[in-house]
Amino acid sequence: MARILIADDDELIAELASEVLIDAGHACGWVTSASAAWQCIQRKRPDILLLDQSMPGESGLSLLRRLRLSAQFYDLPVIMFTAMSGEQDACQAIYAGAQDFLTKPFYPENLVARVGRLLKLRGDRPRHVDLKSAVLGHPLRAEVPAGGARRII
Repeated sequence: MARILIADDDELIAELASEVLIDAGHACGWVTSASAAWQCIQRKRPDILLLDQSMPGESGLSLLRRLRLSAQFYDLPVIMFTAMSGEQDACQAIYAGAQDFLTKPFYPENLVARVGRLLKLRGDRPRHVDLKSAVLGHPLRAEVPAGGARRII
């Protein structure tokens, strides 16, 4: 079972996708804006984010870029979920850091398969390594010897 967050301004699509994923055995919730998604992600990190590419206010692409620049969420798996269907839109989403691209309307079995594929790709790897704590807690960081001079090991 994975925890999945859906961010989509179309409430009907978000609710339908949520029901499909819940029926497939996942814990799922949805929000209708990028700002609400950001708040949810900060409170409880999901295993996968299903993100609408174009929403009013902040776009899904903008949120995706913010996630990829974040030391805390740079590795959060994202499936871009959009009504846009051009190849350029898919390339733009993948370039921005999405792991997959799914067009709306969607087939329920296709959504479940894409989520399953992403979970399988993630495998048994650790879900997340916080870059800030990894760098600060790294044994090769600067140490201050008794004499007061800094030395880099």
